[in-house]
Amino acid sequence: MNKQKNKKPLKELPLGFVDRTEKELLVRDFIISKIKEVMIRYGFQYLETPSFEYSESIGKFLPDKERPDAGVFSFKDDKKWLSLRYDLTAPLARYVAKNFLEIPKPFKRYQLGTVWRNEKPGPGRFREFLQFDADFVGTKSLQADAELCIMISEILESCGLSKSEYVIKISSRKITEELFKKINLNDSEQKLTTLRALDKIDRLGWDGVKQLLGSGRKDKSGDFTKGADLNSKTIEIIESELRKEKPLTEDLEYLLKIFKDYNFNNYETDPSIIRGLEYYTGIIFEVNLKFDVKNSRGQVIQFGSIGGGGRYDNLINNFGNYDAPATGISIGLDRLVYALMQKKEFKVKQTKPVVICIFDKGSMKEYINLQKVLRKNGVSVEIYPGDGKLKKQMEYANKINSPAVILFGDNEIKSGKPTLRNLRTGKETKIEIKKLADEIKKII
Repeated sequence: MNKQKNKKPLKELPLGFVDRTEKELLVRDFIISKIKEVMIRYGFQYLETPSFEYSESIGKFLPDKERPDAGVFSFKDDKKWLSLRYDLTAPLARYVAKNFLEIPKPFKRYQLGTVWRNEKPGPGRFREFLQFDADFVGTKSLQADAELCIMISEILESCGLSKSEYVIKISSRKITEELFKKINLNDSEQKLTTLRALDKIDRLGWDGVKQLLGSGRKDKSGDFTKGADLNSKTIEIIESELRKEKPLTEDLEYLLKIFKDYNFNNYETDPSIIRGLEYYTGIIFEVNLKFDVKNSRGQVIQFGSIGGGGRYDNLINNFGNYDAPATGISIGLDRLVYALMQKKEFKVKQTKPVVICIFDKGSMKEYINLQKVLRKNGVSVEIYPGDGKLKKQMEYANKINSPAVILFGDNEIKSGKPTLRNLRTGKETKIEIKKLADEIKKII
């Protein structure tokens, strides 16, 4: 016998990918609705870009390998490499360059879209996730940076968080630029590895980060991440500089003045905020939750930030000589949902249909007419979509948490009065068809 021929397909998902059930999706829809309300008030335009881009268009920050697959999912189409987008910022840069003459300056856009990361997953950290971005393109004004921080605060509070449950941490890339000069770190690849290591302070702590700044780190699963190969003295200087209170840079001082004008004070200056991508040029910020987040086993985890961003004044110049300084913020929506669902009970309405039970397939016309009347009057209703006796139909209705069933046998059809059974109380009532929708609405 050919065992390979009889092999069953896997029902498990690859690591870092999840099936999302209705309640989580409804919570996510609620958060998205709050985001859109804020975006409209702040005057941002809605934009959508494709999931795939040419790898070279988003690839400045990807490793230069024969197959550019480290960190992204890619394949070769004809003669060019294509990659699933790993964020929404690189596609925005490409869009702005392509449409530079047509778009207003500054250009304010927001986008909601799925992104993919070919990297090791963790609790609340997926390889496929929904991201929200908002960006200002074509302005050097730090008013834009300030407004992004205030805007995301408004979104979080509209989703139910209090000011004590989150904080915006701010810093500037000018701090790390000065630090790299101090330690004579000039190699671009080594700089990027150092930035990526420092970006993990909130998740790994300094002990883990110092390993990544040195020869490398092996995690609990045994996977090894190569480090930046800095010597121990240099690592000590980096830790010392980022741990101590530092005088504010000029851009940070000005940002804080704008915050004061807004009467916004839910922030902290923190020189250890780094952001792992190398394209940032000035102000950077991260959004951190201040409550415990647990994994599926109920253990409190180091959750890290739910997003962040900053100023990237040179990114769009990769496509040509464009005067397009920019700043933006990215929020991992699935991470935010993961955390918020632990913090509060969202009263999202999960509408379940009333079930019309089948007594005689020969009466299907009457069932369909009844269904039409109820749907026309705004009731979610379905004719039992299977075969089986009444007991099986009742089991189905209970399984889907239906609020009620409608019993519409010969006697009910003749009298024109279906029997409505409330599945929460067990009460049965015979009701005229024209009054049935109103009665159902009282119990759903």
